[in-house]
Amino acid sequence: MEKNIDRRTFLSYIGTGAAALAAASAGLGTLEGKASAMSPTADHLFGFGTNKVSGYFEPIEASKEDELILPRGFKYDVVAAFDDVINSAGEKFGQAADYNAFFPINGSNTRGLLATNHEYSLIFSIGPVKDGKLTKEQIEKDLYYQGMSVIEVFLDETGTWKMDTTSKYARRINGFTKFELTGPAKGITALNGATTVQGTFANCSGGVTLWNTVLSCEENFSETAESAGLPQTHYGWVIEVDPFDGTFLKKHTALGRFNHENTAMGIAKDGRVVVYMGDDKKDACVYKFVSKHKYEPSLGRGNSALLSEGTLYVANLKSGKWVPVTIEAVTKALDNEKFKNPAGVSGKREELQKKFQTQGDIVTYCHEAALILGGTPTDRPEDIEISPFDNTVFICHTNNDTHGNIHGHITRIFELDNDLGATEFDFEIFAAGGRQSGFSSPDNLAFDSNGNLWVVTDISTSSHNKGVYKSFMNNGLFVIPTIGQGKGVAMQFASAPKESELTGPFFTPNEQTLFLSIQHPGELTTDLAKPTGMWPHRKGDTIPRCGVVAISGFKLG
Repeated sequence: MEKNIDRRTFLSYIGTGAAALAAASAGLGTLEGKASAMSPTADHLFGFGTNKVSGYFEPIEASKEDELILPRGFKYDVVAAFDDVINSAGEKFGQAADYNAFFPINGSNTRGLLATNHEYSLIFSIGPVKDGKLTKEQIEKDLYYQGMSVIEVFLDETGTWKMDTTSKYARRINGFTKFELTGPAKGITALNGATTVQGTFANCSGGVTLWNTVLSCEENFSETAESAGLPQTHYGWVIEVDPFDGTFLKKHTALGRFNHENTAMGIAKDGRVVVYMGDDKKDACVYKFVSKHKYEPSLGRGNSALLSEGTLYVANLKSGKWVPVTIEAVTKALDNEKFKNPAGVSGKREELQKKFQTQGDIVTYCHEAALILGGTPTDRPEDIEISPFDNTVFICHTNNDTHGNIHGHITRIFELDNDLGATEFDFEIFAAGGRQSGFSSPDNLAFDSNGNLWVVTDISTSSHNKGVYKSFMNNGLFVIPTIGQGKGVAMQFASAPKESELTGPFFTPNEQTLFLSIQHPGELTTDLAKPTGMWPHRKGDTIPRCGVVAISGFKLG
């Protein structure tokens, strides 16, 4: 299709979707023969009906520039960047900004709390590492600059988004923060009997709960834990934080321990809470957790207890079934004298039997348990989102070069009877990366209220503008309608600065603002005196700084 699209053409692509979504939300019909009436999903509680159009734009071309490029008519404000002071205590915004979640204050779309993940440390925060070993000071900085930032943001009278450093809520959550463990791994031998643990780090993506807290996912935690001399089993979990209450800090072990990318929360037909999760590494699985008890809106944050008890499932894509990952099932598999280790599982049968004694052991060594039970290894399942309109589930499989899946794809799961609590499903490849689609290596996802999927990409910095990645240039943000005439056709909305990726797209409820992280600009820098990029090009800066921007210019109608 043509890259240059006018307003009428763009609306023709998504207008069909708007009408269909309006009908669906009114209970008047189905979407593409698959959908039911709009169902609640935690990340997409829009502030108005679904018959609105969240703006239009003229798709941009791919770019190599060291700038965040947006379509004509849109602008961005840098609301926070690495090392900015965020509160009166002098705490500083972390490094490698990733997931964002906006929490309105008193229902406002122009003032709220922004929770941002910080995934890892770079040379800009810890300095050059000599002989591959961090000094004590570097370890402390490494732990400090990872984790999360909670900041207060507002739209001023000039139409500019800013950070309010006088906020009583603004704070850092990092590798020194104390967390309470919940669920089956609490206090078990594999966790050295711990009921509380020090810190969170390697925080990649996350999700919002139905009770207005944020879930954050610990992904590539091993290196930081090893450098700091911390137990590996204390990390790789999903944490829960209340942006408005600094005392509420939990790690939910029932959701499993692996290289967590994100969470997506919804409700099963019978009222139980469902959480979808991806394990971001090659040949890893897709999971979902279904709570034992039902969601009770009147309990508010008390519903957090639902994440302590339930059933963890792994997807078997060949059979189209969700397989319970339980101690009973693993014990039965290992008791079979003909048991053979599946790819990705090492150790003798007797060693595995000793390793898996309780459900706590199952969730702690979740990846191996899932493979033993027939979980399907996939191509780096990263962000997962539930469509707020038809309960289909979208999964970014970023790529897997060992299998020749160079550009990745987006999988769409159809749960049986559109029930998120179902144990059977079907699926399709909704969109494939490559020259034909204009994008490569899909990563994070977000929906708008018109059924469009906003997709950011994660081409490794070392591969930018090389080989088969040349045509994609820098990483970007793309819009893909999920229904209607333009279904599955990607249009580029943003191009990232040099050596960075765009992460954590999140709309305000009225969709007038899109928050977006610019992660690791100038990532290939090895000499602080010679940075390879300089975004955001602020006066006085001598290094590039990751950060969060607020994008505006959306028109509703």
